[in-house]
Amino acid sequence: MQRRTLVSTLFAGLLASAALPPAWAVEVQQAAPDFTAPGADGRPIQLSAYQGKVVVLEWTNHDCPFVKKHYESGNIPKLQKEAAAQGVVWLQVISSAPGQQGHVDAATAKQVNAYRDAKPAGIVLDENGAVGRLYGARTTPHIFVIDQQGKLAYKGGIDSIPSNRPEDIAEAEPYARNAIQATLKGQRVAKANTQPYGCSVKYGG
Repeated sequence: MQRRTLVSTLFAGLLASAALPPAWAVEVQQAAPDFTAPGADGRPIQLSAYQGKVVVLEWTNHDCPFVKKHYESGNIPKLQKEAAAQGVVWLQVISSAPGQQGHVDAATAKQVNAYRDAKPAGIVLDENGAVGRLYGARTTPHIFVIDQQGKLAYKGGIDSIPSNRPEDIAEAEPYARNAIQATLKGQRVAKANTQPYGCSVKYGG
């Protein structure tokens, strides 16, 4: 168990390091940068439109095995539905550039979500990587939680075990879920800045 966890941690660290985008400025307890970007439903998505609500930004790439782990197991869809029931706005962000793994058009993004029973409030199509670089998104998945005052409450991994094995989900500390629940209660997140793991975000040149 220890050996597997160590290898997984080293592997995830390499992935995260490789994915470091040029901008890496947004910090916990700072104002979350506003953005307006195309949405898969054909309407622009503007972050500031959700002021007063807890917002989750989830970087995703449907072809990434780490993303598949959390969708095919039902883990992320369950989190999305739970969050929506509590008034949380969950936004997927797809920053894969054209020609890169995970890049999709609007219709395909919606088809993928229908297939995997995903229920985000919106899908941000960030093919130029502007939103990803603004937040310093490094991996898929990479989770950011924004509080009701528009400040960043959490950034990091979805949980504590950096593997692509679905069976590890039950054993992992659910960082993202804990962050959402604390933020809804107006509490500071105990572990507000954790190591993200997964595939590198496929930014363009």
